[in-house]
Amino acid sequence: MRIRLASLTAACLSLAATALPAQAATADTHLEGRLPSGAAYVMDVPASWNGTVLLYSHGYTPAGAPNPAQNSPGPAARDKLLAEGYALIGSSYATTGWAVTEAVPDQLATLDLFTGKFGAARRTLAWGTSYGGLVTSMLAERHAGRFDGSLSMCGLVQGGVANWNSTLDPVFALRTLLAPDSGVRLAGFTDQAEAVAAGKALASKVDAAQRTPGGRARIALAAALHDIPGYNDPAQTRPGPTDFTTAQANQYAAVRGLLQLPAFSWRQEAESRAGGNPSWNTGVDYRSMLVRSPLYKEVTELYKEAGLPLRTDLSALGRAPRIAADPSAVRWMRGTSVLSGRLTDPQLNIHTTGDALIPVQSESAYRRAAGRAGSAGLLRQAYVDGPGHCTFTPGETLAALHTLEHRLDTGRWDASPSTLNSRAEAEDPASEPRYVRYRPSTYPRPYDLAHPGDARP
Repeated sequence: MRIRLASLTAACLSLAATALPAQAATADTHLEGRLPSGAAYVMDVPASWNGTVLLYSHGYTPAGAPNPAQNSPGPAARDKLLAEGYALIGSSYATTGWAVTEAVPDQLATLDLFTGKFGAARRTLAWGTSYGGLVTSMLAERHAGRFDGSLSMCGLVQGGVANWNSTLDPVFALRTLLAPDSGVRLAGFTDQAEAVAAGKALASKVDAAQRTPGGRARIALAAALHDIPGYNDPAQTRPGPTDFTTAQANQYAAVRGLLQLPAFSWRQEAESRAGGNPSWNTGVDYRSMLVRSPLYKEVTELYKEAGLPLRTDLSALGRAPRIAADPSAVRWMRGTSVLSGRLTDPQLNIHTTGDALIPVQSESAYRRAAGRAGSAGLLRQAYVDGPGHCTFTPGETLAALHTLEHRLDTGRWDASPSTLNSRAEAEDPASEPRYVRYRPSTYPRPYDLAHPGDARP
């Protein structure tokens, strides 16, 4: 463990095992160390601690990538929060990849360590981004007594089973329509090398298809099954309402990213934990799924321009041999990585509308679960009109946090776009806030613990 910017009193605190009163530190304190699991942790506690501790859960870290501890979404938000008196803590999780079985206990252990060093907080909030949004909601649902509220940002709140099912659908369509005789494996990989090779093989077919009108139409169809928006990166040109050519080009870039990592490499790592393939498309009606997609109009228009009968390709998808799940792997994913929607304390979720990695429809999946579980009053969801995954400004992030705190202080939600934008502007006057009224379409294949029917593949 190393201690920087700490007084002698704060250094002694780092060695003490007894709980001390909040705000006992007399100088800004930065602590780093290792938990018994091997996970790294980091803690920042300002001398003027306001009594609130924020437990931050970071996003997905691919296997083999550097895995530092994180206690905030970024340096700008961190510095602002420390100046406002918040204590910030978080861990790296003991392993990388689909590490929810390590992430949840490591985050709780980090909170225990903080309490032992600095005393019980007056308020404890869980917050996290992306995959860390799933971890945050798991903490809120399964360890509610440890937290007063939670904030999930661009979170994977559809849960693990729904995520891997919806990752399977677009690659199944691409293989069926672009490489029907290729033998490319889509699930049940023996190792990482096989998964990476399969992803590269399918990507080469997609690259070739992008050069033809018919291929572009089929890529758009696959994108629609995953609800990949036509404007999903700040570097892209924003298409007009009927500029389907630009929208498809933007979706192609996102599809390539899906093939490169999540649909193959990351899937294999998750399968290795689950003991098999936790997803399936047996019994799935892709025609109905496409009709429900907000991208349906784009797909039909591109098929018309290409002179291809959409009906023929949908029939091909209907006839293609399906992929079945391994029941034991589904049970593992259901037990470790699926949400119930049962909240005891308030939770605010925020999401960008142009997210290709975790499409904004994931929020519909969690709203469905919370509604069935009787938690709708405790949940609020807000939307930022912007492209990309987790591309919130620091002001938008802090506005969400303060909106959650307002709910805890007053007992009522005030999460309208105008209120959020006002709070964001106050925190970050240099950035234009982008909260808007928005309601995402339904998630293509939801799966949660509140709906018993979801348990049947």
